[in-house]
Amino acid sequence: MTRSDRTIRLGTTGPEILPIALGCMGFSGMYGPSSEADAVATVHAALERGVGLLDTGDFYGMGTNEMLVRRALEGRRERVLLSVKFGALRGPDGQWLGVDNRPAAVKNFAAYSLRRLGVEAIDIYRPARLDPSVPIEDTIGAIADLVRAGYVRHIGLSEVGVDTIRRAHAVHPIVDLQIEYSIVSRAPEQRIFGVLDELGIGATLYGVLSRGLLSGSKPTGPTDFRSWLPRFAADNRPHNDELVQRFAQFAAARGHSAAQLAIAWVRAKQPRYAALVGARTPAQLEDSLAALAQPLTAAELAELDALVPADAIAGTRYGGDQMAHLDSER
Repeated sequence: MTRSDRTIRLGTTGPEILPIALGCMGFSGMYGPSSEADAVATVHAALERGVGLLDTGDFYGMGTNEMLVRRALEGRRERVLLSVKFGALRGPDGQWLGVDNRPAAVKNFAAYSLRRLGVEAIDIYRPARLDPSVPIEDTIGAIADLVRAGYVRHIGLSEVGVDTIRRAHAVHPIVDLQIEYSIVSRAPEQRIFGVLDELGIGATLYGVLSRGLLSGSKPTGPTDFRSWLPRFAADNRPHNDELVQRFAQFAAARGHSAAQLAIAWVRAKQPRYAALVGARTPAQLEDSLAALAQPLTAAELAELDALVPADAIAGTRYGGDQMAHLDSER
């Protein structure tokens, strides 16, 4: 199998990568306590297996995630692309304080990320959320300045809708959109994916396991942010647990783990895009990568779609306040 047979290109202007990328958010306590040794080992395993894209955010662990990625990539920087999200504001207690995507803030955030990551350039730089008080043209224009100065190589977006995508792409070519997509989160199929294809923009799809819900994972305690998500709430759990059990049975009957089936479904539905997996250990990563060798047949895909229809899940993917602020949901 040649490299071109097993890679995808991020849009028409971006690099080629393996169709599975590694999301690093879980290394910094978002799912409860985590091990730095496991994180570093997972990054190293990903590089050895050809995973070419790591995704982080300057607000993950209040900057500690970027510093962890730097340590894991020591002597290995040239083997991977770094995707960095910015703009989220946090208080000392971790409280969410909103978004700041003003041009000066964009360049300030980039300066600190470059320092924490220990790199000369960020491969893909993207606002984590739309700032409703700042025209997207101003935000993308500021990142374009960073591209021209050599500090950023490509521009991405995250969780924005079709109007914002078009306006951003008119300022500077957008390489990819990061957006949640899974068998239980299919909203991008309605309008967003069509616009990406029209404009030649790729996508990195996160939440393919619905934050572990599809693999049977449960919140570990109050520091696990899933404790506050509707799909994990007590009143939705009986319904969703039954769905997860059906999903796991389907996976087992075909020799998949639930995680592999979730990834295989995304790959079958959107083969042009990359699945962003949040593996926190080398074993979890290896399980995810095995999905590439077990694609779903057309018959299996149809059967699975019938078993888990688009409206099967109980609860929204974020809480009400966050859903109201998501440009991608408009």
